[in-house]
Amino acid sequence: MPPKNKAPEFDLKQWVNQCAQEVNQALDKFIPKASAKPATMHKSMRYSLFAGGKRMRPALTLAAAEACGGTHKDAMPLACAVECIHTYSLIHDDLPAMDNDDFRRGKPTNHKVYGEGIAILAGDALLTQAFEIAAQCKSWPRYSHQDVVLEIAKASGSLQLIAGQVADLEGEGRPLKVPQLKYIHERKTSALLCCSARLGGMSANCTKRQLEALTDFGYHVGLAFQVIDDILDVTQTSEQLGKTAGKDLTAEKATYPAILGLQKSRKIATQLTDKAFAALKPFRGKAVALEALADYLLKRQN
Repeated sequence: MPPKNKAPEFDLKQWVNQCAQEVNQALDKFIPKASAKPATMHKSMRYSLFAGGKRMRPALTLAAAEACGGTHKDAMPLACAVECIHTYSLIHDDLPAMDNDDFRRGKPTNHKVYGEGIAILAGDALLTQAFEIAAQCKSWPRYSHQDVVLEIAKASGSLQLIAGQVADLEGEGRPLKVPQLKYIHERKTSALLCCSARLGGMSANCTKRQLEALTDFGYHVGLAFQVIDDILDVTQTSEQLGKTAGKDLTAEKATYPAILGLQKSRKIATQLTDKAFAALKPFRGKAVALEALADYLLKRQN
């Protein structure tokens, strides 16, 4: 007979789908309707925002809130804010002046549908919208609205997210070394993932120790996420990825597989995820969703 009081196995797929549904419903309320003037702008914003992403960053925010005893309701404005920032960065990354990509999540990129000018403005609008949404969260004893705004601004500013994109652009066609590549990954990918986890903790009024653990977790998961993205770019097809495969190689971008090879890159991804798991020890088994998400991110390379 099975042991009594055994905890049911965590169903990550169901949890992620439920979170995505909650986030989509909230975003639909936060973002102006497609018919609101200027209609072209709001259609463009919604086109990319509801293009079928897995909502991993909002999921991290909600999972971190759960780990700290918080609620999805309190964390939701912050979860939606990070998704707006993420989507804005994708719209701009895909532009001809940047990565020049034709497909994103299996669909034509924003500028292919609405033109470059509208795509740029849609990205600008989503970035601005993120702060409007975040401002609608409540404040907490340990974290004020100022703390929340600073968190988002720093992660998406010229020293982090944008710094990573600049270094990525300037590194094309140049022989970069691992420390330079790590700098790009820390800022272009890890910064916002780390911010997502920290915001979730803040929404639950987490302790200083919990926030430090979430920071450690988000940092390492973010790096692992990007290393695995590099791996997938050379091991999977465009259909599997939902975007153009082999773009990094074509653009002569420095990647972990290009510098270190696939085997060592996979080892690094595993080591980074192991460190992320270790960071969750202070939660003493309460960070179930965060652990499952980290496990999922690692398995993306299989």
